[in-house]
Amino acid sequence: MAADLHKQAFRAASRGRPADAVTLLRRALRALPVISPTVEATTVRIRILITLSYGEAETESVEGGLAHLRTAAELIDGLPEGPDAVGLRAIVKDQQALILHRAGRTAEAIALYDESVRQLEAGWASGAVGAATLATALMNRGLTTIAFGLPEAAERDMHRAIELAEAEDLPLLKAKALGNLGDIAHLTGDVPRSLSYHEQAERVFRLLAPDLVPRTRIDRARVMLAAGLADEAARHLDEALVVLRRRRVGQDLAEAELARAAAALLQGDPTTAHHLADQAQRRFRRRGSKSWAELAALMRMRADFTTATSATPSPSTERAPATEAPTTALSTAAAAPGTERASSAAIPSPAGATSALSTAPTTSGTERAPSTALPAAGAEPISPDAPAIPSPGGAELISPDAPAIPSPAGAEPVDPAAPFVPAQDRPAASPAAQARVSARLSPSRATRLAERLTAVGLTDEAAVARLLAVRMAIRRGDLRSARALLAEVPPPGPITPIDHRMLLRLCRAELAVADGEPAAALREAEEGLAELGRVRDRMGGLDLLCGTAVHGRELGELAVGLVLDHDGDAEAAFDWLERTRAQVYRYEPLPAIDDPVLARRVAQSRSLTRAVQQARLDGRPVAELEERLDELQREVARLGWHTSVWGRPRPVCRVADVRTVLGDRAMVSFVTHGDVLSAVVLVAGEATLVRLGRAAGVFESARELHADVDALGPDHLSPLLATAVRASAARRAERLDEALIGPLAGLVGERELVVVPTGDLYAVPWNALPSLHGRPIVVAPSATAWLNAVSARTSARRVVLVAGPNLPEVVGEVSDLRGTYPDSVTAEAVSDVLASLNGARLAHIAAHGEHVADNALFSHLELVDGPLFAHETARLPTAPERVILAACSLALSHIRPGDEALGFAGALLASGSRTVVAAVNQVGDRAAALAMGTFHKLLSDGKPLSHALAEATAADPLRRPFVCFGA
Repeated sequence: MAADLHKQAFRAASRGRPADAVTLLRRALRALPVISPTVEATTVRIRILITLSYGEAETESVEGGLAHLRTAAELIDGLPEGPDAVGLRAIVKDQQALILHRAGRTAEAIALYDESVRQLEAGWASGAVGAATLATALMNRGLTTIAFGLPEAAERDMHRAIELAEAEDLPLLKAKALGNLGDIAHLTGDVPRSLSYHEQAERVFRLLAPDLVPRTRIDRARVMLAAGLADEAARHLDEALVVLRRRRVGQDLAEAELARAAAALLQGDPTTAHHLADQAQRRFRRRGSKSWAELAALMRMRADFTTATSATPSPSTERAPATEAPTTALSTAAAAPGTERASSAAIPSPAGATSALSTAPTTSGTERAPSTALPAAGAEPISPDAPAIPSPGGAELISPDAPAIPSPAGAEPVDPAAPFVPAQDRPAASPAAQARVSARLSPSRATRLAERLTAVGLTDEAAVARLLAVRMAIRRGDLRSARALLAEVPPPGPITPIDHRMLLRLCRAELAVADGEPAAALREAEEGLAELGRVRDRMGGLDLLCGTAVHGRELGELAVGLVLDHDGDAEAAFDWLERTRAQVYRYEPLPAIDDPVLARRVAQSRSLTRAVQQARLDGRPVAELEERLDELQREVARLGWHTSVWGRPRPVCRVADVRTVLGDRAMVSFVTHGDVLSAVVLVAGEATLVRLGRAAGVFESARELHADVDALGPDHLSPLLATAVRASAARRAERLDEALIGPLAGLVGERELVVVPTGDLYAVPWNALPSLHGRPIVVAPSATAWLNAVSARTSARRVVLVAGPNLPEVVGEVSDLRGTYPDSVTAEAVSDVLASLNGARLAHIAAHGEHVADNALFSHLELVDGPLFAHETARLPTAPERVILAACSLALSHIRPGDEALGFAGALLASGSRTVVAAVNQVGDRAAALAMGTFHKLLSDGKPLSHALAEATAADPLRRPFVCFGA
């Protein structure tokens, strides 16, 4: 009877009901004999005390829980020596370590884990302890060292656990260690490796432990959210939600809904974000997870604020239109049979609300924390005789004997809420709905939420709620209340997230505008963007570097809008545009950190920052962790972490800098503010601001042209269809030409152009516009990027030719190019191509590719042995000087806030390539081969690259939509 009660108690504790577990365990103890117990009865008592220690530590007192462990240890001393006694001693130490860790005494916990692992290693060497028991202890210690900001030590433990699991053929244990390695890689900023580890783990879980798959999908989705993969994260979470709702797994289900709400907000869908955050909040409340419930309330309020302040849906942030592009009988021809060099049009990923990720949980397990918190795969229960299967969630009590799979959250009561309906299946919010949402928002409600967040220890999130209150008061015209609320916001601390800092700057700037002090608002914007720049300078990867732009988006828009609306000074507008757009391209790429000590401290600092947030959310003491974090940050500063691990920052250019280099060319920098599209034109040293009209109409024309040029791409269209599509495309090109170039004709004349686009204008095949046929044009993400590219010089001489599979036309194309470049080298496999690209003068790559919209660094070329990803080219020690992407539309990019354009071509430019030639549309193999043949002949004859491309596309610009990017 006692053993059965113990099993019931363990299940109750694993499901988040420690009080019920304590009741069952006390009954179990009363059922055991007190006088002359047998060895078996003593062993059962020990196991009950071990489990009871966790329940009492969670519900009553830590000291009470530890007292039970001391009693268990005394009883173990009375057992016959052997494998059972050795294993139980180690379990007692592990349970003690777990209790200490949850009480905020992590250093003591690690010391205990160290002692336990040493004993188990000795026992394993002598044959007294099984590999599963030792591997499990190593994983538990690794999870705790992650929380202490020691990812390297955690990684060593996981690899050792994998080694043991492989030796003893324990695939499930290995999969769990792989999932933990995925969490560690996420903490240290290696998103591709993190996703790879999680994918490997999920493959095993599908076969051996399907119940663990939804939890793994949540973990993978959080990594994707951190990488900007909002659409992909949403898909993973939607799949997990179906299973979790069916099983009614409470904590995991609520966390998945909250993470999905964060994804929805980034996708520009505040209605879905509100719906999911509301559901998550109710689940958290039923579970008694107060901290998480308040976090969900903050997400819901942010979603409501976005709805109330958005008069129109968020525009697409994709360079190219999506499948939702204007649908006409002509545009459906894109699916016609024929050989196409691009596999698909890009999928849009609308811009979401700034800082949505700051309230998105990125950890796993019971009572986990938001994005800065520790992701943990859960402490592994140790069994001396069978490898127990752990919950992948949260800190798990040690089960000395239960081989069952503990649920991480327990059964969920029937949810009366209607099934979740995705946003695409719901009508958009009406003006009346917006009005209702606005009525729900008030500074007083936001202030009360801030007080509740403060009460549960989430001080940074409380500051965000107060800042939302400030913005609400400003929009109500209650400036006195706004000033008073702003005064209550504490100054940012040393680990305050950058998005919270930018929100504070934004509130100050908006209040200054409302007070009629635009100069003060511009000062706040200038100081805020400078602060953001300092954070950006420390980023450790191209995607992270680019992603920081989201934090300053609204601040930058406010500053640019002030200059455009109130000043009209073209030079000032130009300078502010350069401060706010495409900052990723102003970095001079450098090798990765070559100081191993600094690299370790940086990784530890990232990990420990998340651990502090986790502890706050769990309600655990943080003094010890904060002290260690402060020490780490001082050491990092001392070691000189002022230079980016991605690249050395170069200054943002001003009009005077461009004036001296531009010469006879004209630069046209497009900008939108509200629904007005404008252009800042630099000609002959003078800057002029030209208003072009409604942005929505121009962007619609650009999308229509893009749809028709895509439809015209296949080589084997019927003559009748080709004629109809060409006529439609020509009309749309003329209309776009009139809107964009016509008003500037008097300024730019017939000059060569340097075009800095915005939004949908990145997808324009510029030489297809009638007035630009045959004109040399360079497209750059910013004037600063163009200036850096045009000033770059190299002594490289190698020419590289790459041919992808399944492209018959390419075989002859590359063969002809060998004649043009007799000293060229050829490469086909991924590793050979990367090695050849490193330091090359010119690379011609003819291969199919795919543009991944929600994170274009995962866009790839299809080579003979698999995909070559954009993020791999970003890691080349020396980027190729000029790259010709001849067989795919990989010029397409995901446009993040601030016109941070990332994609295959963008990654090459940001990595140091001077020029990238690529198509912005689908293009047929034959059309591409003809264009490239002419282009390379002109280039080898000494024509400047942009001139050669202009001539090569002039014969058929609508079917040769190649663009010269960079300089």
